[in-house]
Amino acid sequence: MGTVRKLMVEVVDAHNLVPKDGHGSSSPYVVIDFYGQRKKTRTLVRDLNPVWNETLSFNVGAPSNIFGDMLELDVYHDKNHGSTRRNNSLGRIRLSSTQFVKKGEEALIYYELEKKHLFSMIQGQIGLKIYYVDEPIPPPPQEKPEEPPAPPSQPPPEGDKPKEEAPEKENAEQTKEPTEGDEKPAEAEPEGDKPLESEDHVDASPPEASVEPDVNLDVKAASISRSNSEVRFSGMNGPQPIRRSASAASFASEASTESMLMERSTFDLVEKMHYLFIHVVKARYLPTNGSPVVKIAVSGQNVTSRPARKTTLFEWNQTFAFGRDAPDSSSILEVSVWDPLLSDADGNGRSLLGGVCFDVNEIPVRDPPDSPLAPQWYRLEGGGALHGDLMIATWMGTQADESFPDAWKSDTFGHVNSKAKVYQSPKLWYLRATVLEAQDVLPLTSKEAGLQVKAQLGFQVLKSKTAVTRNGSVSWNEDFIFVVAEPVSDHLVLTLENRQHKAPVTMGVLRIPLISIERRVDDRSVASRWFTFDSPNEENNKKSGSYKGRVHLRLCFDGGYHVMDEAAHVCSDYRPTARQLWKPPVGTVELGIIGCKNLVPMKTVNGKSSTDAYCVAKYGNKWVRTRTVSENLEPKWNEQYTWKVYDPSTVLTIGVFDTWQVLDVDKDNDLSEPSRPDFRIGKVRVRISTLQTDKVYRNTYPLLVLTHAGLKKMGEIEIAIRFIRTTQRLDFLHVYSQPMLPLMHHIKPLGVVHQEALRSTAVRMVAGHLSRAEPPLRKEVVLYMLDADSHNFSIRKVRANWYRIINVVAGVIDILRWIEDTRGWRNPTATVLVHALLVMLVWFPDLIIPTFAFYIFAVGAWNYRFRARDPLPHLDPKISLAEVVDREELDEEFDAVPSGRPNEVVRARYDKLRTLGARVQTVLGDFATQGERVQALVTWRDPRATGIFVFLCLLVALLLYLVPSKMVAMASGFYYLRHPIFRDRLPSPALNFFRRLPSMSDRIM
Repeated sequence: MGTVRKLMVEVVDAHNLVPKDGHGSSSPYVVIDFYGQRKKTRTLVRDLNPVWNETLSFNVGAPSNIFGDMLELDVYHDKNHGSTRRNNSLGRIRLSSTQFVKKGEEALIYYELEKKHLFSMIQGQIGLKIYYVDEPIPPPPQEKPEEPPAPPSQPPPEGDKPKEEAPEKENAEQTKEPTEGDEKPAEAEPEGDKPLESEDHVDASPPEASVEPDVNLDVKAASISRSNSEVRFSGMNGPQPIRRSASAASFASEASTESMLMERSTFDLVEKMHYLFIHVVKARYLPTNGSPVVKIAVSGQNVTSRPARKTTLFEWNQTFAFGRDAPDSSSILEVSVWDPLLSDADGNGRSLLGGVCFDVNEIPVRDPPDSPLAPQWYRLEGGGALHGDLMIATWMGTQADESFPDAWKSDTFGHVNSKAKVYQSPKLWYLRATVLEAQDVLPLTSKEAGLQVKAQLGFQVLKSKTAVTRNGSVSWNEDFIFVVAEPVSDHLVLTLENRQHKAPVTMGVLRIPLISIERRVDDRSVASRWFTFDSPNEENNKKSGSYKGRVHLRLCFDGGYHVMDEAAHVCSDYRPTARQLWKPPVGTVELGIIGCKNLVPMKTVNGKSSTDAYCVAKYGNKWVRTRTVSENLEPKWNEQYTWKVYDPSTVLTIGVFDTWQVLDVDKDNDLSEPSRPDFRIGKVRVRISTLQTDKVYRNTYPLLVLTHAGLKKMGEIEIAIRFIRTTQRLDFLHVYSQPMLPLMHHIKPLGVVHQEALRSTAVRMVAGHLSRAEPPLRKEVVLYMLDADSHNFSIRKVRANWYRIINVVAGVIDILRWIEDTRGWRNPTATVLVHALLVMLVWFPDLIIPTFAFYIFAVGAWNYRFRARDPLPHLDPKISLAEVVDREELDEEFDAVPSGRPNEVVRARYDKLRTLGARVQTVLGDFATQGERVQALVTWRDPRATGIFVFLCLLVALLLYLVPSKMVAMASGFYYLRHPIFRDRLPSPALNFFRRLPSMSDRIM
């Protein structure tokens, strides 16, 4: 039975609505429009915090150019209750269909009501649950075809008439249907003038029309799911559909045709690669009962198809693609059919059933969007099948051909794991489990117990602190946060343990199915529940006396967080888990992976050095993998992919790897030898915000890998990348003022250490999910792309970060040096100009901020001449100190935890780390000393020093009261800039006084 998709809108409640009835209250009701359908709720009289709890359903039709894919909700005050003469607006919201989810993922969300008009006074929130459901189509009644045809059943036959037959009449009949009955006054009424009469009267869903017996189920499903308000035009004079511009509404439905068209690549960033395509379909009249194969010979390459599948004919339905860019490409194509069961030992060629030859120069050329070439029957000649026919199609095409992804390719040698694929990361949630308290959990053997709760979800295990109880009641009030991947089908297992000296004793076990846990998208409070512990012994669970106490829990899925699986500085997506909170994309990024050059041989097979390279690109939840080009040190992929961009401050990562899978396939499923990992060749990162709009960047980047032996260049990769902005310029610039992370990260932030632990768990789950795909994306590949080891300790990274700090502070140091030179009259002209500037700013203090802002503008305008241009910035070995790193430090960086090195090596590294720690200890002590001296100014730890400071502060206050501040600032400036002949070489008295202040350093043991 077919299904029809409907959108369910649960109108729950509203808060703090504005009074509009003239008596300090309002009588609100809600009107919702979606795909030309309008429905309303009941009116709640005189209630500023109404609770409706009503569910409205809407039919979801095909993407329409007439009705947008936005849901519009308006809250009105009913004029029948109060002294008003019209239905005043209490607010409205507009939601894109990209924010709607399927049933099971919905959550209660409160939306801020917006103004309908510029001068409207609007306030309050409205709580909604919006989700899709698929309802079965009811079977058509059997007695309908016997009745005379009703008027609603007339338009379908008219739709089959020629277009030149009275299009105006057909349009009039079709547009007349929705206005029949009680629907006419509801549609003709203005939105804000009169409340709608009832929910049933305004439903624009299509009426139950009679269905003829010869209509198939798919047609019926399409007719029911489409709204009657969808107007159709026929004839030459009808208006043509207008393709929507690339605005926020264009991306409203990811499953829509518009979105799919945007995702399709045009292959305009890469080079065209010409291929000879042979599509072997089937054969007939072959004198064999076996499973024949097809052999194809062209340009010195011989390929054998898989055995035919025997039905009424011999079917292969297999496509082959041979590269035609090589200079030795042959002009003869031979396609032959062979029977492996027949023996040709007698030399008569009985195994050959026949063949066909083609002149490659006469094969037609096909370029998309041309339709696929129709296969034809060819008579087999020169074999045992005298009357056999073979259906094949041959054409010349490029990698843009739709048959190319699944075709056997000459540069991949047809291996199963060599195909290009697109992967999706699993949808990850944070599961928050708050353990509040427990009751009736005191063991019978003792009067006092130390209890602990252990929570386990898959491989994730968390434990609470140990709490002591004497009366069977214990309180923890601790939060456990787990990472959960969809589909949610596991159980959360809570174990109550009694911590004893020898070993913990399990007192009770609780299993909670994750599918029953509530989901939320904000920080609203979730209702807590009591759960009963069962006996850890399964046999005791069957008995009636298995009660082991109860626990008070608060459980929810937090969809307002973004589950990190990448390092924060190279993150490619910041969207929250809950789809309802997603904002429309601001653009698209197109990546063309052209190829690699001068790759280093990665392995030796049968005495021959080779590299089987493929490329992986990751952005957001979408991963792409190119095909594997076998035995080629300069592979050419020329594949193009597209991603949606939701935040420009994100990073696109491209990695190149060498695989053993093409060789492991040749082994006859030998499980005794484990599969060898894929070796990393290099990685490139591109930050989207550094790309100009609609500009193609085509560059070659070095592939660098840091190994135990040092930095090694593995080759070069050539890519082309382009960013296309799909929103208005102001909307795009507005993104820079928004927080990168979702709101929940600011309301209830996660600690840095906690966030890193959750990221490690998320990386492990993503790697496990992608490794189960076909072809698999290996675990070591995912870990390298996600920088899973970026938090590991490295002396090289410590030194590199220190130099980065020095580089940042260098600008401040240059300014201080310039001030010192000016103060020392190194350049008298500049010093005189500074005096003049000081006089101007002192007498006109309003010019200080404008002058400073103009100075920053001048610096930025000057640096515009020296801005970075092609190529785009990438991994820099100089900044990373990878070229001058010591081999001993590299060995320490790649050492695992716990260390596997000899004790002498570990002891030497520990002593070196102690030396570094001593320097850090000294710097921290100096910082603490200076801060404590500042505190000692007013704490009277040194009574004389504090008395002098307080008395001087009194004198300064009296002086500033009596002398104008401009005169004091002028005198201070001139005194500071005085000529060196008027200065003393000793430190200033103020600095000497500060250095004499006491600190806590003399109290440290």
